[in-house]
Amino acid sequence: MIVVDTNVIGYLYLASEWSGEVERALLKDPEWAAPLLWRSEFRNVLATYLHEGLMTLEDALQLIEEAEALMQGEEYEITSSQVLKLAASTTCSAYDCEFVALAYDLNVPLITVDKKILAQFSNVTVALHDFVSA
Repeated sequence: MIVVDTNVIGYLYLASEWSGEVERALLKDPEWAAPLLWRSEFRNVLATYLHEGLMTLEDALQLIEEAEALMQGEEYEITSSQVLKLAASTTCSAYDCEFVALAYDLNVPLITVDKKILAQFSNVTVALHDFVSA
C-alpha cells in the first residue's frame, strides 16, 4: 500500500508528462490510499477542465466515477490535530499535510511529485519517479 496525493490520482486520468509514470506506479502497487480530501481536490480539477472547455460534463462524471472506484475502501479521515501539528512545523498547506498525516498513520510512503512536500517530509515521501524506478 502507498498513499498518493491528488496530483498522482489526477495524472492517472488526465494526460500529462507524469501519466506514464503514474500508470507504472499503479502496476507496481495497486493499493492506493488517500485522505477523503482527494475527492474535493479532484472535483475542483475537473471543474477547472469543464470551465476551460477541455472536457464535457459526461467525461468529467466518467473520470470521477473511475477514480472513486479505484480509491474505494482506501479513503481515510484525518484528525485536525494531526494536520495542524504537521502544518505548524513546515510551510506546507493543511491540504498537503492531510496526505502526509495519512502516510504516517498507515506507516507507508506518500508518493508525490510535489517538490515542497518531498523536501519538507523526506522521511515519509518518495518522488514518483524514484518509486517507479526502484
